[in-house]
Amino acid sequence: MFYLQKSESFNDYRFILTFADGQVIESDLRDLIGEYVNEHELTTAQVDMAWSCLTFLNGQVDIAPETLARYVGLSQAKYTT
Repeated sequence: MFYLQKSESFNDYRFILTFADGQVIESDLRDLIGEYVNEHELTTAQVDMAWSCLTFLNGQVDIAPETLARYVGLSQAKYTT
């Protein structure tokens, strides 16, 4: 299972995602969230610690950690506990 611990937005749709195992991935999330979150709303990004989801707009948009991991190319086998 994947656990997202931290996210940082630093340029347009580029985020640094930190997973519970310490893996840190930089990725452009435009193709994943661009339809739902515009550039001005990126500052609303938060990690919902209860669900380990990346959320925007006070939870109106959320991305499961498994979806984020698959999008950035992380392997499930590497993170199975």
